[in-house]
Amino acid sequence: MKKINLILGVFLTITSIANAQNTFTLSSNDLGGSATINEEFNGFGCTGNNQSPQLSWNNAPKGTKSFAVTMYDPDAPTGSGWWHWVVFDIPSTITSLKSDSGDVSLNLMPKEAIQSITDYGAHGYGGPCPPEGHGLHQYIITVHALKTEKLGLTKETNPAVVGYYLWNNTLAKASIVTYYKRDKK
Repeated sequence: MKKINLILGVFLTITSIANAQNTFTLSSNDLGGSATINEEFNGFGCTGNNQSPQLSWNNAPKGTKSFAVTMYDPDAPTGSGWWHWVVFDIPSTITSLKSDSGDVSLNLMPKEAIQSITDYGAHGYGGPCPPEGHGLHQYIITVHALKTEKLGLTKETNPAVVGYYLWNNTLAKASIVTYYKRDKK
């Protein structure tokens, strides 16, 4: 009986490891557990570099025709959170974004990709800028594997509408959570 349990345990461990290696994953060479001054917004009282992080993803599900990337702060004191980055129509052949791709003036994003407006009212990446003394905010960066090549939206589409289209077209999601706070000066 002990031998059967041992064999079963080894089999389940190997199966779990094999399956975990095939899951849709998102990683970043720039981010650790906390965002830094590099990612912090430059405005609204913040003085960061407003640099979007490098992102890489792999193992997208079969049928993926495009990707979208979002960055959301559910801890913002707005009643509805805060959208920091909304990018969609990223071709399915793309599996990474360079650091600072969120700066629309640098043209580092694939030409087909659309960076729509954020809750800052601007296009592209707008980094963390929580109110001073409000404590840690979580920033959820998510890559969405989509079942459509194009969402049919424009760069002027607000985050709520983009989110609705993402919800209707997402095959899988992978996320990274990073944290940031600003102490009172």
